[in-house]
Amino acid sequence: MKATLITLVVALGLGLGFGDPSASAGANDFDWSGPPGSGKPFLTRAGPDGLLLTWFEPRPDRRYALRIANRSGTRWSEPRTVTENDRFFVNWADFPSVVETDRGVWVVHWLEKTAEKAYAYHVRLSTSRDRGRTWSAPITAHADRSPTEHGFVAMTPSPNGGAAVTWLDGGAMVDSGGSMSVRSATLRADGTMFNEQVLDSRTCECCQVAMARTPTGLVVAYRDRSAGEVRDIAVVRELNGRWSEPVIVANDNWVWRACPVNGPSIATFDRSVGVAWFTAADNQPRAKVAFSNNGGIGFARPIVIDEGNPLGRVHLQLTGPSSGVVVWLEAKGQQAFWMARRANATGAPGAPKVIAETSRARDGGFIRTAAVANELFLAWTDPGSQADSSRVRVARIPFSEVK
Repeated sequence: MKATLITLVVALGLGLGFGDPSASAGANDFDWSGPPGSGKPFLTRAGPDGLLLTWFEPRPDRRYALRIANRSGTRWSEPRTVTENDRFFVNWADFPSVVETDRGVWVVHWLEKTAEKAYAYHVRLSTSRDRGRTWSAPITAHADRSPTEHGFVAMTPSPNGGAAVTWLDGGAMVDSGGSMSVRSATLRADGTMFNEQVLDSRTCECCQVAMARTPTGLVVAYRDRSAGEVRDIAVVRELNGRWSEPVIVANDNWVWRACPVNGPSIATFDRSVGVAWFTAADNQPRAKVAFSNNGGIGFARPIVIDEGNPLGRVHLQLTGPSSGVVVWLEAKGQQAFWMARRANATGAPGAPKVIAETSRARDGGFIRTAAVANELFLAWTDPGSQADSSRVRVARIPFSEVK
């Protein structure tokens, strides 16, 4: 049996320069592995102790299948197909996602090409009320139907049985004269969209948007874009159905005249909000996290969590008030490693922990995490090797092992 990547990294841990190798991930087999060629995973919590996972699988004739599986208790279900076609926009950084509503409905999004132009695609949504056996006819999430970019979607359950949806919208760029915006809308429990709003009319064009909910409303994090090409992380808050003006999480003052394709991650714990992100201000790459104890109104001084050469691609889980685990991609020579470490608002970050070796190129994709009870679950694309195809991997690690 082939050794898992986690086992391999543990064996090599002494040479990584990432601290005590005993802090590396455990040598257990993967919790779940996808078939050869699978990739672009998204992982999220579902219900009190479950998980939902989506990913792409290639099919003949340039088609792809969007697949889904759920974990309940200790077992994964048999994968099911949400939809299959040759019109998917398949991208290393902008991939489908899923969320479960408070009524147990699964909502999946994907991107679908609408014209022959390279970047003309729309956000499509479909729902399942029978745990993935059947799916509704897809709808378009946004009002704009122009042949421009619409993507980098984030979703979170709404208290009325629906889901909040946010995305980057290129409708104003149809004649190359406008800017990318970040927008939001609500998917009702009956499967219709309403209340589309512009949250910021000028944003970075291709960095992920992140969204989470506090007791007072939604918080959305994204990479802003000023007239002077400063691309720092901003948040907007929802309160009684209205959205606040953007607030910059930390004034990195990163001036960059192109999109870094490296969006933020956001997580909440009651009124605590954490945002993790990548910046390269002053030509110094950094992965950071900052915490708010007032629902995102203001943030404390950011904490650097990288080991000196981060590639970003961060993901964050909060485990308590202003405390959590950050996962990011760190380069070491020609190698790259998914790393994890604890961070909190009142002390130095914990010891870095190697999760898995991966690629520093685009084929390594982005990692996604979810917390269930006392365990951290992680999903990423193992890029494979000349002798082995790429595939989705899911690992689980007790939070007690991330010091």
